[in-house]
Amino acid sequence: MELFILAIIILIMSIKQINEYERGVKFTLGKYTKVMNPGLNLVFPIVQSFKKVDVRTKVVDVPDQEAITKDNISVKINAVVYYKVADASKAVLEVENYFYATSQLALTTMRNIVGTVSLDDLLTKRDKLSEDIQKIVDLATDDWGIKVENVEIKDISLPEEMKRVIARVAEAEREKLAVITKAEGEAEAAVNLAKAADILSKTQGGLHLRTLETINDVSSDQSNTVFFAMPLEVLRAFENMNPKNKE
Repeated sequence: MELFILAIIILIMSIKQINEYERGVKFTLGKYTKVMNPGLNLVFPIVQSFKKVDVRTKVVDVPDQEAITKDNISVKINAVVYYKVADASKAVLEVENYFYATSQLALTTMRNIVGTVSLDDLLTKRDKLSEDIQKIVDLATDDWGIKVENVEIKDISLPEEMKRVIARVAEAEREKLAVITKAEGEAEAAVNLAKAADILSKTQGGLHLRTLETINDVSSDQSNTVFFAMPLEVLRAFENMNPKNKE
């Protein structure tokens, strides 16, 4: 009877629950046995033990790191790494602390990648660099049973002097674009004006009509005083009407 009760107690103590988001790595006499799936599992005391592993996606915040770009510019950069345990047995057997190991590997890889690109590429191709870091870290952590799902470079901090230089370059570029736009506008206006002048010169009375229209626009404001020259054609018309000229 006592043995039966003892067996029941041992059996109850041997029942272990593994949650849906966990896996259990079982050891028998210190040797790896198997990975236990979610549900109730038997782990006999003394001869067996197990370690739970959380297989949900985890986030590693890589803190600010000093790095030097290919063109010898010092920057501070940080990132976020999203990963999860794909193989619980490897995560326990192949690495002591997979969380810390993944974080350090991402940190080192990030600094190495920054050292291979220029500052311009670092600022303009952030998504491409994040993808490169993700591929490198994911490949390196395969032996640990880790799947790196994504890496995002969060922030890139530049020295104050470099920020001022970039601001001056941006301002000069804006001024350059403004000058080019103005020059293009003036060239286009000159072409249109030349076309209009050509049309007016070929149209009988066109120049007179344009002159009257301009006078009407200017004289609409009573505060303006308008002086205009009489077209030569009008003066010649008056000359032809003079009887003396007819004689």
